[in-house]
Amino acid sequence: METRTPSFSAPDPGSLLRAAGFVLLVNVVGGLPGVLSSPDSAWFRSLAKPWFYPPTIAFPVVWTALFTLLGVALWLVWRSDADGRRLALGLFAAQMLVNVVWTPTFFTLEALFAAFVVIVVLWALVAATILAFRRVDRRAAALLVPYLAWVTFAAVLNYELWRLNA
Repeated sequence: METRTPSFSAPDPGSLLRAAGFVLLVNVVGGLPGVLSSPDSAWFRSLAKPWFYPPTIAFPVVWTALFTLLGVALWLVWRSDADGRRLALGLFAAQMLVNVVWTPTFFTLEALFAAFVVIVVLWALVAATILAFRRVDRRAAALLVPYLAWVTFAAVLNYELWRLNA
């Protein structure tokens, strides 16, 4: 029986640079609303929080990790020539836009229910993006699953904040 050793080739530096560019782009776009709207406002500090509200440090850590996964996933789909690529990219752009809208809706407008509506729309768009990415690159779809899990948690958290403070 012949044993085969897998061969590994060095990654193309240009490809790695493009992947890093996608990661940076998604982190900048996703993080910008957080810079402009602060969860450290007196209004937000005064809200009743549910028992499962995470420590404040969790949010930037989790979002940075998720936006990094999103950047890699976007890069994988971008470089593909598979059918469905344009739809997948369009859905990704749509969900990023809705993601960016949530922060000012919640923190600037102080509109907890409206923010909940936005996050429900975001959840549906993320689920649709995962399905579209799956048709193009299964790895890219898998990279979005933790994002969907976090958006699910964030939606429950948003709902509870609205319920407790209505």
